[in-house]
Amino acid sequence: MSEQENPGLLSCLIQISKLRVVILLQVTAICAILAHDLLVRHGSIAGERTWFDTIWTSFITLIGGTLAAGGSNAINMWYDRDIDPLMSRTEKRPLPMGWISPATALTFGVITALSGSALFLTLHWKAAFWSLFSVLFYVFIYSMWLKRRTPQNIVIGGAAGATPPVIGWAGAASAELSGMNPFDLGSPIPWMFFMLVFLWTPPHFWALALYRSGEYAKAKIPMMNEVKGAKRTLLESKIYCFALFTLGLVPFFWPESGLPILWSLVASGLTMWYALSVWQIDYEEPFDDKGRMPSAAKSFFRSLYYLGWMFIGLVLCVAIPPSWLGILGLN
Repeated sequence: MSEQENPGLLSCLIQISKLRVVILLQVTAICAILAHDLLVRHGSIAGERTWFDTIWTSFITLIGGTLAAGGSNAINMWYDRDIDPLMSRTEKRPLPMGWISPATALTFGVITALSGSALFLTLHWKAAFWSLFSVLFYVFIYSMWLKRRTPQNIVIGGAAGATPPVIGWAGAASAELSGMNPFDLGSPIPWMFFMLVFLWTPPHFWALALYRSGEYAKAKIPMMNEVKGAKRTLLESKIYCFALFTLGLVPFFWPESGLPILWSLVASGLTMWYALSVWQIDYEEPFDDKGRMPSAAKSFFRSLYYLGWMFIGLVLCVAIPPSWLGILGLN
């Protein structure tokens, strides 16, 4: 099939939902659920959870989170339909290609995003609250306000992408949650998850911006590297790497969290592995034949593996019984 042929409505809706991006977000949410339930089973935090509870919460979170995030992405593409044709990374999307109408994309996005957030009401209103917060923040604060106005767009806007583990934890901890404060999730652990994704977002996205140097400038998007330069962007990326490393040390200075010291060792090792790719970015590196920065591409793709392994590594660490870890002094 030619690139210019319309692939059909269903394919277009899937494309504007950006499901490949959504998958990584849902990994963080499911891992938060597993971490919560494993900590409950080991008595590290209060609560009572069966495996059916875990499966049901994961199912609702996977469906609701995919709908909410996918709908938000569709609304974002509807709003960005004027600048997407200006960048090679986005010019082949369904809206710039004319395969789907703006009205269809917007209607699909709104209905899908709101339906996904509403589905979390079957778990707990706080899970639904943070899902809706993510949708509104991404659409109105990031897409419509920050993205085209400040080089800190992705820093502040990263709050939207950092909510999935908070949503997953809220759904898993539903039986223990009380009160009307949406920030009270019974434990500070989900906010550590939030900070992990929040601090990861800038160096992750700036690596993509460096890799695609010049594209955001053509679309008049004030990405950090286009406004402050590649050298300043790399400096700030390294600062975020230091912050990520510090975050992994939480069990050392906060033993009451219930997280094992083993997690600090795993997190520190993974963060150094990822940070190495950031340090290896050469802002004076010659572009390849497509006008791209190869070392930035390496860091961008490594960042995807890093975030996934950080959450999976945490689940594996808390899955080990505390008595076993105690033998090694790692509980």
